[in-house]
Amino acid sequence: MKVAVVGATGLVGTKMLQVLAERNFPVTEIVPVASERSVGKEVVFKGKTYKVVSMDDGIAAKPAVAIFSAGGGTSLEWAPKFAAAGIRVIDNSSAWRMDPTKKLVVPEVNAAVLTADDFIIANPNCSTIQMVVALQPLHLKYKIKRVVVSTYQSVTGTGKKAVDQLFNERKGIEGEMAYKYPIDLNVIPQIDVFLDNGYTKEEMKMVKETNKIMQDDSIRVTATTVRIPVVGGHSESVNVEFENEFDLAQVKSILATAPGVIVQNDDATQFYPMPLWAHEKDEVFVGRLRRDETQDKTLNMWIVSDNLRKGAATNAVQIAEYLLSKGLL
Repeated sequence: MKVAVVGATGLVGTKMLQVLAERNFPVTEIVPVASERSVGKEVVFKGKTYKVVSMDDGIAAKPAVAIFSAGGGTSLEWAPKFAAAGIRVIDNSSAWRMDPTKKLVVPEVNAAVLTADDFIIANPNCSTIQMVVALQPLHLKYKIKRVVVSTYQSVTGTGKKAVDQLFNERKGIEGEMAYKYPIDLNVIPQIDVFLDNGYTKEEMKMVKETNKIMQDDSIRVTATTVRIPVVGGHSESVNVEFENEFDLAQVKSILATAPGVIVQNDDATQFYPMPLWAHEKDEVFVGRLRRDETQDKTLNMWIVSDNLRKGAATNAVQIAEYLLSKGLL
């Protein structure tokens, strides 16, 4: 079982190697692939050192699956070339997510859509992944009408440059800026570029991806996405209006037994999800569960997950695990 990791030297690529090892995916050989400037660098997987190779050499190695985290442009150019060579591609960029011919997959929600014909599979946006994992079991029971979400997203969602900016600012060091504004001691209500409708690209990703993954275009989603000075872990305040009445105790029970979800909801002990608890975990944590007292059949919830793991690397590896379980790798 040869596995290629494309973008192996980046933040997410490094995390993918870690997650593959931790989850004991049956790798016989890792093929680390990156841009020309990184070729020849070394990565370590399960104590063994591998040299980073070029895209062409990655295809020539004939891995069973290639997990991409190298940016949209790279994915658009190279994913079809890997697929044409019979290599299944799981792509972490935004390149293929809304392509109607490609599946957008969160295994806990819609793994069953995958077939033997799927050679390029899209990994959703990090903020969408954690939200739909928590929403899907409730949708099946009560049918969701509308979702209002505000996110509090870690700088690791931007990448190493943003992490460096945050720590440089904390130390009072001048350095390269990932953001237009300081991020330390600040909150930036913009993730990605603005679109003509006044929303950012990240906000509209959450809208469109939720509908596609949950296979229900009737769910109305509106989002505000915000960058905060936290290293690792995205948080979301989510207001969910249902078609059917719900019982709060039953909601807690449904979430407590849902795949990939851990409920942390105890007001008496002030126990609720935080990035601190979610760090290096694969689950989605849900708490602050309460009725919206201003509107019928509406729930407020707080959702937190490690954006580099479940929001990216772990979700991609779980897709590979599903393919393997179905004999597609």
